[in-house]
Amino acid sequence: MAYPDDYPPIAEHGLIGDLQTAALVTTDGSIDWFCCPRFDSPSVFGALLDRRRGGFFRIAPDTDGEVTRRQWYFHDTAVLMTRFMTADGVGALYDFMPVRNGPATDRHEIVRVLRVVRGTMRFTVECRPRFDYGRAGHTTEVEADGVVFHGPDMDVCLHTVVDGGGAPEWERDGTDVRATVTLTAGQAVGTVLESGSGLRPRRIPMGEADDRFDATVEFWRTWLERSTYVGRWRETVHRSAMSLKLMTYAPTGALVAAPTAGLPEQVGGERNWDYRYTWIRDASFSVHALLSLGYTDEAAAFGRWLADRVGEHDGPEGRPLRIMYRVDGSADLTEETLGHLEGYRGSRPVRIGNGAADQLQLDIVGEALDSLHLADRHAVRLDHHGWQAVRDMLSWLCENWDQVDEGIWETRGGAKDFVYGRLMSWVAFDRATRMARERALPGDVPGWTARRDAIYDQVMTKGFDAGRQAFVQYLGGDVLDAAVLMMPRAGFVVPSDPLWHSTLEAIDRTLVSDGLVFRYDPAASPDGLTGTEGTFSLCSFWYVDALARSGRLGDARTAFEKMLTYANHLGLFSEEIGATGEQLGNFPQAFSHLALISAAVDLDHQLDHGPGRVAPASQRHRII
Repeated sequence: MAYPDDYPPIAEHGLIGDLQTAALVTTDGSIDWFCCPRFDSPSVFGALLDRRRGGFFRIAPDTDGEVTRRQWYFHDTAVLMTRFMTADGVGALYDFMPVRNGPATDRHEIVRVLRVVRGTMRFTVECRPRFDYGRAGHTTEVEADGVVFHGPDMDVCLHTVVDGGGAPEWERDGTDVRATVTLTAGQAVGTVLESGSGLRPRRIPMGEADDRFDATVEFWRTWLERSTYVGRWRETVHRSAMSLKLMTYAPTGALVAAPTAGLPEQVGGERNWDYRYTWIRDASFSVHALLSLGYTDEAAAFGRWLADRVGEHDGPEGRPLRIMYRVDGSADLTEETLGHLEGYRGSRPVRIGNGAADQLQLDIVGEALDSLHLADRHAVRLDHHGWQAVRDMLSWLCENWDQVDEGIWETRGGAKDFVYGRLMSWVAFDRATRMARERALPGDVPGWTARRDAIYDQVMTKGFDAGRQAFVQYLGGDVLDAAVLMMPRAGFVVPSDPLWHSTLEAIDRTLVSDGLVFRYDPAASPDGLTGTEGTFSLCSFWYVDALARSGRLGDARTAFEKMLTYANHLGLFSEEIGATGEQLGNFPQAFSHLALISAAVDLDHQLDHGPGRVAPASQRHRII
C-alpha cells in the first residue's frame, strides 16, 4: 500500500493491548508504535513518528501485484484481524496481546499468527526494534528457534510459532532481522514477541498460541458481558468501552489520555503533545461514563486512584492537585524534544513528557469533586482521610478560585479568567456541599455555599457578553469557547433558559461546521502556538448532549450519527477531525470515547423519555 511520505494515515491503525501497554497495527500489517513495559515507557517500535529511525515489526504479502486489505476486530474482542487478498491467495493476520490484568510487569507478549485460507501466498517478516525512541542501539542473537534483541534496559525476544511445518528462517540485516515464508491454503505460522530479561527463543506449538487466543477472546467477551447498555448504538458504545479498557493501566486503574505521543493536530505543525499520562479531568469523566455502562469495578478503581491523588497534596505551589500524573501516580513529566525524530509526516517537534503538567487549571478541582461525589454515593465511599483531603482541597479553592489560569485547553498564550474554570469551581463547591449534607460530614458549608453563589453571580454578570448574546471563553471577553457546552450538564444553567439558548445559537454560527465543533478560534483567542487545528471530537459529542438537553432532539441525533461516520474502520476516534475528514492528534483518544459513551447513553434516554429528561448514572446503576 502506498502511503503519503511512507506514513499511513492516523486512522489506518488498530489498537491492541494487555492493560499495561499497547501497540498500534497498520492496515499494512506493521506494528509502528509500541512502548514497553508500560504506556509511558520509551518506544521499542516508533515508526509512527519516524519511518526510518523509529523501528517497526511488519508482516505483509511479498508481491508486486495488487493487494486488498481489510482490518476488523474479532467480534466483541480486542483481537485484531487483518486480511490480505491477492489474485494468488487470501491470508489473515491475527494480532493480540494476552491480558496482564494484575501487578506491573516487564513481561509482555504480542502474538502474531498468519494463516492462508485460499491459494498460495508469500510473506515478508521484518523486525527492526529501536529502543528508547531510537536513541539506543542493540545487539542481536539469531538462533534456530528465534531471535533475541538486547537493548540497554530490556530484551525483546522473537519466539517462533509452528504448526507442524516449517518455520521462518531469520536472516540478519545489520542488527535487525527479516524472513520470508510461503504458505498454502490451510497452513499457518506465527511469532510471539516477548519483552523482559534473560529470555531465550523457543518453538511454540500452534496449539499453545491458540490457547492464548482463546483466553484473550474469553477475557474480552466476559468483560463486555458486564455492560448494561442496551441502547440504539450498542456496537459503537461497546467498542468505545473496550477502547477505554485498552487504555487503562490495570495495576493502578489509571486511564491514559491516549497511548501515543507526538501525533499532530495539524500535519507539519507544532501542536504535537505526549498524551500517555493520566489527566485528572479524564479520570473524572471516566467515572461517569463507566458507571453509565454498569462498570462499577472500573469506576471504583478510577475513584480510588483519584482519591489517592487528592490525598497526596503534592501539587506545585501549594496546590492540592496536579493536572496530570504518570500511570503509577508519580509526577515526573518533564517535557523534552526528541530532535533526532522527524515527526509524523515531518511534524516537529516530537515531544515526550508534558510541559503543561505544572499549569494552573482551576477546573480540575470541580471535575474531581464531581466524580468523587458520584463515586462516594455509588461505588467508593470516601473514608475519613479522603474527606479530610477534600476539605483541604476546598480550603485551597476558597482562597484561589478567583485567579487567572491556563484553562481546560492548556493554552500557552497566557493565563485568563476562563469561564470554564469558574464553572467547575462552582461545581466543586456545589458537590462538596451536597456530600457534607447527604452524609452529615463536617465542613465549611456556609463558606462553600457563599463562594458557589459568588461564582454564579460573577459568571452571569461578566461571563455573558451582551453583544454576542452568549457565555464566552473568559470574563469580560467576547470569544466563544465550546467548553461552555458543559454548563447545562453541570447543572449551572437550566437548558430552557433564554441565555443558554442564545449561547447555543451563537456556538452554532461560530464554532460548528456541519455538526462538528471547534474548541475555539485561535485567531480570535491566541493560544501561544502557530498553526491551526481541526474540529475537536470531544466538543462535537458535548454539542450532541447540549442539543438534546435544550429540546433539539432531532438535531442532536443527526449530529451524533453524523459524527459516528468520522470514526475509522474499527470505530476508533483520535482527538480531532481535519478539514477533509481525516483523523488528527493522538490516537485513539480516551476523551473522545468517554464523550461518545456519555452522549449515546444520555441521548438514548432522552429519545425514550423526552428532551432534558436525563437519568443520572447514579440512578441508573445504584449499587448501595
